[in-house]
Amino acid sequence: MGAGLRTALADRLMPRRHSLFWRMVLLVAGFCLVMIAATDYLTARIDRVTSYLSPRALETLGHYGEQARAAMQIGSSALDDWRARMAVHEPVWLTVVDDALEPLGDQRLNSVERHRLTFVRDYRWPMSLRSPDLPLVSVPLGDSGAHLIMRLPERFRPWKNRALSNALVLYLLPVCLSMLLCALLYWLLISPLERLRRQASALRANRLEALLPASMAGRRDELGELGRALEYLTRRLRDSVIQQRQLLQDLSHELRTPLSRLRVASETDLALVELRERLERETDAMQRLVDNTLKLAWLDSDEARVTLEPIDIALLWDVLREDALFESGWPEERLESAVPAECKVMGDVNGLAQVLENVLRNAIRHSPPNGRVRLAAARDGPDWCLSMVDQGGGVAEEHLSVMFRPFTRLSPDRPGGSGFGLGLSIAASMIRLQRGQIWAENTGNGLRVTVRLKAV
Repeated sequence: MGAGLRTALADRLMPRRHSLFWRMVLLVAGFCLVMIAATDYLTARIDRVTSYLSPRALETLGHYGEQARAAMQIGSSALDDWRARMAVHEPVWLTVVDDALEPLGDQRLNSVERHRLTFVRDYRWPMSLRSPDLPLVSVPLGDSGAHLIMRLPERFRPWKNRALSNALVLYLLPVCLSMLLCALLYWLLISPLERLRRQASALRANRLEALLPASMAGRRDELGELGRALEYLTRRLRDSVIQQRQLLQDLSHELRTPLSRLRVASETDLALVELRERLERETDAMQRLVDNTLKLAWLDSDEARVTLEPIDIALLWDVLREDALFESGWPEERLESAVPAECKVMGDVNGLAQVLENVLRNAIRHSPPNGRVRLAAARDGPDWCLSMVDQGGGVAEEHLSVMFRPFTRLSPDRPGGSGFGLGLSIAASMIRLQRGQIWAENTGNGLRVTVRLKAV
C-alpha cells in the first residue's frame, strides 16, 4: 500500500515526459547558460581588444624606437642627448638597454629601476591590468638586440572604452536576452493560449464548425491536452446540436401521420366506439414515439450511466425465448440456441434484455413461414459475440450501415412494419453504453445481428 501510494504521488507530482515544465526548464536553463557564456566571452573579448595600444600609439612608440636606434648608432653622447630631449618631450621614465638589460650611454640604474625591467612587455602585445601604474613597454631597436624601455605615456593609456563596453555587456545584453526569452515564452505559452481563446470565442459565437489547427491538437503537453479536450467538446456539442435538430425534424415528421389520421377521424362520421378506438390507438402510438425518442436522447447524452454486472446469457435467453414463444405462438423448435453454459458477459441486465428482445422480435417479424431464429455465442479473446440469425432474406448491403440510425425503416411494407424505426437505434445506444459493439451482416438467406460484450 505504501509503495503504491508513493508511486501515485510521484505520478501526480512529477511532470510527465512531454510536460510544459520540461520545456520551460530547458528554455530557462538554456537562457541562463547562454547569458553566462555570452557575458564571459564578450567581457574577455572586450578586455583583450581594449588592452592593445592604439595605432597612433604604436606609430609614435615605433618612431621613438627609430630615433633611439639612430642615436645609439652615432654614439653614447648622442644617445644621452636624445634622452635629454625626450625628458622634455615625454616626461616619463625611459632607458635604452642591450640584450643583457644593461643600460647604454652614461645612464646608471638603481636596484628599483633594474627590478622594473623584469616587468616589461613588448609594445605590440596586450597591456596588463594587474598593476595600477602604467606599464613599461619595450620597443626593439632593429636587429641589434637593444631595446627602448619606457613608461607608457598617459595619453596612450589603453582600456579607455572598456568600462562603457563592459557596462553594455553586463546590463544591455541581459535585457536583450530577456526580451528574447519573453518572446520564446510567448511563442511557447501565450500563442497556443490565444488559439484556445479564439476557439472558445468561436464556441461562444455558435461557430461549431471551427476546429483547432492540427499543429495545436497534435501537441503532447498540457496545452495539447487542453486543446484536444476543447476540440472534443466542440465536436461533441456540434454532433449534439446536429442530432437534436435531426431528432426534432424526424419527430415532427413522424407525428404528422397520426395527427393527420386523427384530423381525418374527427372530420368523418365515425361511430363513437370506432372513434374512441382510433383515438386510443393513435394516442398510444404517439406516446410510444415520444417515449422512445426521449429514451434515445437520454442514451446518447453524457448523463446516461449503467451498472455493469455478470449476466448469464443462457438464463437470459430462456426468459426471452419463453416470452417470444408466448407472443408469437411459435413452436419451441423454431427458436434455437447454441449458447455455452459458461457464456457470461459484463453488462446491464435490463438493457441487454431489451436489446436482445428487440432484435428477436425483428427476427420473428421478418421470418418467413416455418422460418427459424437462432442465438449463438462464440468466445473471441476477452469478449463474447452473441449472434441472432434469422431466415428473413436479409437487407440490402447499402442499408447495413444505416439500419441503426434513428427513424430508419428498411422494409415498411412488411407485416408488422408499423414501427417508427427507433428500436435498433435504442439497441445500438444501449450496447455502446455497456462498452460493447453491435453490427449486422447478411448470411445469404437471412440477417445476422451480432453483439460483442466483455466476458466475465
